[in-house]
Amino acid sequence: MRRAFAQVDVFADRPVAGNPVAVVRDGDGLDDASMAAFARWTNLSETTFLQTPSVPGADFRLRIFTPGGELPFAGHPTLGSVHAWLEGGGVPAGAAVVVECGIGPVTVRRDSRGLAFAAPELRRTGAVDFPTLVEIGTALGLAPDEIVEAAWVDNGPPWIGLLLDSGRRVLDVEPDFAALGSHMVGLVGPYAEADRDGVAIEVRAFAPGVGVPEDPVTGSLNAGLARWLRASGRLPAEYTAAQGTAIGRAGRVRVVDDGTDIWIGGGTVTVIEGTVDL
Repeated sequence: MRRAFAQVDVFADRPVAGNPVAVVRDGDGLDDASMAAFARWTNLSETTFLQTPSVPGADFRLRIFTPGGELPFAGHPTLGSVHAWLEGGGVPAGAAVVVECGIGPVTVRRDSRGLAFAAPELRRTGAVDFPTLVEIGTALGLAPDEIVEAAWVDNGPPWIGLLLDSGRRVLDVEPDFAALGSHMVGLVGPYAEADRDGVAIEVRAFAPGVGVPEDPVTGSLNAGLARWLRASGRLPAEYTAAQGTAIGRAGRVRVVDDGTDIWIGGGTVTVIEGTVDL
């Protein structure tokens, strides 16, 4: 069956600078095995399928697959899918788009700067146990004293966040993906006075266990980091994060804490549009 398809670049204001997501706009009728097989075939960090919502108040249901399996939530696929849904003629029932995700409803708003989603609550927070921290540090070539702080920032994907002393140190990390195993790890480091083209922090995300050794730009991780580091006062209410630098991308994530929600946003650009036979 021919189904409407788009490939959208997310967290970028121009094509091929951010993180692509493959979006099957009419995903009703596909079983889990078919969706998983197509996600393995696209070989992108995520592939999504838009379906008729199953809960009241949602505009559509979103299924998100990595090459390694399904996720209950992920940020860049959510924004890219909303972008494709709107371009395909979708009209939200309310002022914002409400997406039915595995973790529950996620709100996405539009403004003059693009799309942004409200960061979900963290499902797991707090300190990382010492043996796990040592294992991760060894896999990333980090000495214990180089990790300023570490915490769980699980908002669907089970991210562990590591704060380093600088954005430069984040970029210098050379991960051993085999040693990292199933851990999903995000690195974050600040730039002095946001002097790197208006960027406050550098972020990297590693998830080899789900088939994504290094993710170009990661909405869920940035959402988790924002909740963690805003709560401790380490980041301002509004800032821009860079991600993808180490692998030749120019991702930019805009974060705004309005006192009620933390919004994670960025540019979205359609790069490929057509149909797929599924």
